[in-house]
Amino acid sequence: MKFKVLLVCLLLAFQTFSNKAKYIFLFIGDGMGMPQVASSEILESALKGGEPDAQRTLSFTKFPAQGITTTHDSSSFIPDSASTGTSIATGNKTLDGVIAMDTTKTIKYKSLAKMAKEQGMKVGIVSSVSINHATPAVFYANVPSRGMYYEIGLQLAESNFDYFAGGSAVDPDGKNSKLENKPGNLFSYARKNGYVVTNTVSAFNKLSKKNNQKVWAITEAPADGESMLYEIDRKSNQLSLADFTKKGIELLENPDGFFMMVEGGKIDWAGHANDAMALIKDIHAFDDSIKEALEFARKYPEETLIVVTGDHETGGMTIGFAGTKYTSFYEKLQNQRVSYVKFNEMLKEFFNKNPKAKFEQVMPLITDNFGLTDKESTNGLQLSAYEMKLLKEAFEEQLKAKAQRSKDEEAYLNYGGYEPLTVKITHILNRKAGIGWTTYSHTGVPVPTYAYGVSNDLFNGYYDNTVLHRKLASLIW
Repeated sequence: MKFKVLLVCLLLAFQTFSNKAKYIFLFIGDGMGMPQVASSEILESALKGGEPDAQRTLSFTKFPAQGITTTHDSSSFIPDSASTGTSIATGNKTLDGVIAMDTTKTIKYKSLAKMAKEQGMKVGIVSSVSINHATPAVFYANVPSRGMYYEIGLQLAESNFDYFAGGSAVDPDGKNSKLENKPGNLFSYARKNGYVVTNTVSAFNKLSKKNNQKVWAITEAPADGESMLYEIDRKSNQLSLADFTKKGIELLENPDGFFMMVEGGKIDWAGHANDAMALIKDIHAFDDSIKEALEFARKYPEETLIVVTGDHETGGMTIGFAGTKYTSFYEKLQNQRVSYVKFNEMLKEFFNKNPKAKFEQVMPLITDNFGLTDKESTNGLQLSAYEMKLLKEAFEEQLKAKAQRSKDEEAYLNYGGYEPLTVKITHILNRKAGIGWTTYSHTGVPVPTYAYGVSNDLFNGYYDNTVLHRKLASLIW
């Protein structure tokens, strides 16, 4: 114990002599472990001919400083985003589900973002999921439960932070809140507190630094859970995570500096659903947002720090599957055209039009959107007899009303509570590519951390996420 205390003291002493950063970017890939990062690069490599040396296609894997970060919380080796977010944002361990408070749920912790604001810096919070979700929330709110969406949203409006952007808000009218004397709709309350709230592309594009206004910019087409669309489903004329990041940089740039946290939140959601292609596409979108920060860093190389990390790993994703042995075929993933969410919508529409449909009738929909076929094929996507059996079983389960679906152990292992046919399709495609999954939840494995810019060497090594916080805090204070 004394040795650990000495190490921390030495670290902090070293940090005292480090350069302060005027512009700090913290990018959090929710659910992004090493397999997710590597898979994103392997796909790009596979599409270029399959040479392993063609990897390192993501911008942040080329950063000069790289570390490994542990993620456990105060009670479990397998944490959630609230507890890991609290560790990163405040430097303190807490319980699953707790937002920037201690394990007794009585003491409030101060986040990096609040520290930056106190130092006179501007602050921006961006996420591809709802802005009152766990990871963005730990930077501006303090509540005993991540499910207190309305209360979290109220604290957003009261934060005086300069820029919020990305997903919309869950429970904006407080229908699920037990709070008495509610001040009304979250968006209206934010406007009363001086925020310009936009939810169209045209209004977003008109946002200008010269107006010097606090901004809450919301995606024009909120998807599942009030999030942004998965990148695989996003149309080119719809705002991307990179667009929200770029606009944030434009609005936040000032002589006193800024702190911006950007979360790739749907990396995690795709991991929960075991949808590798949706996950990989969202990591590419996450990387595009990091490239916007890199472009800014080229203007201020002696004043900017960019840190990229994951809060935990999701899905137990593995590069390697028993059926493909020592080989992988990531190029097969490119046959997937939509996310599991979009395909669920397609299935719902299909069954509404064809309530008595047989499996053979839905097979063309599967082929069109995932490439899997029951016909002879030379691209390795022909379904085996065993795979056809799995799909037909999932189809039968899909036909049942949700309340009637099997709730035994086998059903959970097969479908994880997701739409049976959709999750079985992605499982089969992933296995053909050489990707395995162990869970529909999080895992306890460490995650990678990358740094570029001012004092980036601080972020080399193997350390806990609370130490990651201290490293960042030393460059603000």
